[in-house]
Amino acid sequence: MVKKRWLFLALALVGPLVTWAQHRMSIKVVDKQTQRPLAGATVGLEGSLASAQTNLNGSVQFKNLKEGTYRVQVRYLGYKTINQTIDISADESMQIALAPQAFLADEVVVNGTRANANSATTYKNVSQKELAKNNLGQDLPYLLEQTPGVVSYSDAGAGVGYTGLRIRGSDPTRINVTVNGIPYNDSESMGSFFVNLPDFASSVDNIQIQRGVGTSTNGAGAFGASINIQTNTRRDTAYAELDNSYGSFNTWKNTVRLGTGLIDNQFTVDGRLSRIQSDGFIDRGASDLKSFFLSGAWYGNKSLVRANVFSGKEKTYQAWNGVPEEKLFGTPDDIEGFIAANGLEGKDAENIRQANPRTYNSFLYQNQNDNYQQDHYQLLYSTTAINKLTLNGALHYTRGSGYYEEYKAGEKYTDYGLNPVVIGDSTLKKTDLVRERWLSNYFYGLTYSAEYKANDRLNLTLGGAYNRYKGDHYGDITWSRNPLFTAVENYTSAPDNSFQTAYRYYFNKATKNDFNVFGKGDYRIGNVGLFADLQYRRVSYSFLGYDRNLNNVQQQVELNFFNPKVGISYQLANNSMAYASYSIGNKEPVRDDYENSTPDSRPKAERMQDIELGYRLGGTQFNAGFNAYAMFYKNQLILTGQINDVGAQTRMNVPDSYRMGVEADVKWQPIPAFYWALTGAWSQNKIKNFVEYINIYDENWEVADQQINALGRTDIALSPSFVGSSELSYRPIADTEIAFISKYVSRQYLDNTSDQERSLDAFFVNNLRLSYQLRFKGVKHIGLSLLVNNIFNEKYESNGYTYSSIYEGDPTVYTNNFYFPQAGTNFLLGLHVGF
Repeated sequence: MVKKRWLFLALALVGPLVTWAQHRMSIKVVDKQTQRPLAGATVGLEGSLASAQTNLNGSVQFKNLKEGTYRVQVRYLGYKTINQTIDISADESMQIALAPQAFLADEVVVNGTRANANSATTYKNVSQKELAKNNLGQDLPYLLEQTPGVVSYSDAGAGVGYTGLRIRGSDPTRINVTVNGIPYNDSESMGSFFVNLPDFASSVDNIQIQRGVGTSTNGAGAFGASINIQTNTRRDTAYAELDNSYGSFNTWKNTVRLGTGLIDNQFTVDGRLSRIQSDGFIDRGASDLKSFFLSGAWYGNKSLVRANVFSGKEKTYQAWNGVPEEKLFGTPDDIEGFIAANGLEGKDAENIRQANPRTYNSFLYQNQNDNYQQDHYQLLYSTTAINKLTLNGALHYTRGSGYYEEYKAGEKYTDYGLNPVVIGDSTLKKTDLVRERWLSNYFYGLTYSAEYKANDRLNLTLGGAYNRYKGDHYGDITWSRNPLFTAVENYTSAPDNSFQTAYRYYFNKATKNDFNVFGKGDYRIGNVGLFADLQYRRVSYSFLGYDRNLNNVQQQVELNFFNPKVGISYQLANNSMAYASYSIGNKEPVRDDYENSTPDSRPKAERMQDIELGYRLGGTQFNAGFNAYAMFYKNQLILTGQINDVGAQTRMNVPDSYRMGVEADVKWQPIPAFYWALTGAWSQNKIKNFVEYINIYDENWEVADQQINALGRTDIALSPSFVGSSELSYRPIADTEIAFISKYVSRQYLDNTSDQERSLDAFFVNNLRLSYQLRFKGVKHIGLSLLVNNIFNEKYESNGYTYSSIYEGDPTVYTNNFYFPQAGTNFLLGLHVGF
């Protein structure tokens, strides 16, 4: 807890460290042709943290400036960006005129679902430059780790392969992800699998993370956050870039990026090809990832057309079982007890005895791989042909197909819909087998928005989407040690007495239609901004599930959601603002919730009320965002252990739960060569009245009953009460950076019981980043980067799971905890060459 207090103290002390200087500078931004003031233009002073938006009079003021030379940058959508050098030796007042841009900028594509500096929304923008600093091979969740409230995790332990992130304790199924405004979350599971888009950050221009419900967007409901990704934007000059990285665990990343620049003042073509390979920290936790990105655009003075085609292909050895507690923390006797309790023998028993406790992987089968390919096609169109009106539309299509293969020992024939096999006088009830579980899906639709800027006070947006998902789910047995059928013609004998088969033991289809429409507007009265956002969403889902007679039949549900949002902001004189908002979000259950229940036990949709209060401050040496939030859930879906009427442990609704907390995002830059960035997120995440259900098994390992424990107010699983980060950056000479990066995450409970015996210990991890830029004739730049992760070799686990059981006649509750250890000290060394 000392480390936690240290971060808290740092945040408290940084606030008053603003260096007061002598001068002020007032800037008024106007339209060059009409001389009309431009409200909402962004004005920044390069080399400092100062950035602000102009008021209704087109004016902005910077105070406490030291004497010296400043480079002022002024940006406004639809106008050419101005960079101007100004010498400050006394108070200055100046006017900057922006000329209308000769082409439509890519930013309009995502503008309809984005928050801006005057929005009553809690958000964080991450630029391509910030992403590139750490983009040496790890997946996107690890590149976002320094943003408030984010906890990332990796199955293979080193940030390559299967990774994920939680924001405010909310898991990936509750985080809405869009790419150019197009939904990315899987329509059925609601998760976002970044392993299917390896090295995607190399084609990203910027990311906005909105915490809480946020603004209306497309796709799955945002229940903890939304991640809005915009891919590459216009580059006027031709370029070629090579990125190569090598690091621990035989990790390689190779990336080639090419671009034509602007052709005939209208066309651009950009492309990327990437490969990432890693053996992983966990035994056999290897990943082989490939991807490409191709984009072509046409720019007119009032219209824009962009076509994107991108794809990812992954082959990842499974490491999703984790390490049992007995192996990670126990004695040899504990390990022997685990072996006996789980019936391990032969190579499996020797594996758990001999493996390194922190790298143990229970899987030994050589092809225990996950294989999946996902191809994306996007056609984006924007136009401002009608005065004051911007129209955006996008067509999209995603094709996904793949499977995971696994070896299963001693499987019952009846579990696969087969009868026991009789050979002579012998009856075979079980067999060893290899199976593949397949997904083959299609996702397509359209998104649109119309933005009407009536005047400097009023903006209106109408938007929405219609998307359709079609997915086939099926499983094949590809090999069995014993025959699957008694009829000889159904199998062939092999020299090793094994039997080949291609038996399909299940097949079902799912279809989901997702329609939404939203309207929002913001209106300014002096320094006060008013905001309203109303969304209607309709979901229709057809799936294979149990009916009231426990027959597996095709079923359908239809859900209608209304998601209103209102907010108010107040612009203060010192380039700061305060805001408050109230939002309601609704979210449907996931596939497993529907598939493993009946209409009588089917869970209800979740509902959340989100209250956000915040303050943002921008200065030349210090900027900060502070906010408080309260998210109140009705019918939140969680695992309780309760068995429903079809014998499944699906998620159940809990009537009342909440997340409440405060967040800080602070950056201090006393001199141009040094900055300190800090984030902190303190929270309480509670279920008001939690009831735990524990299975009681009979001698045949069948569930005979359940023990019920009423536990009252408990913590929500995997929701730390504190998450903090720090980045200290120093540039001792030009083109050189030394950065010390820290991350602290407090205790996380593996389930909802608040039992410390079922939890992840707090961890404090520190990384070191070194970079140096070189320039040679004929080469634009050469960049060398070294990222040393976990430099103090902290032994920690960032994810895990647990389950408990009781056996008839024995009142003891046996709890099994599993953990995902993360790598100790490791490195990534990168070389970037730009032409």
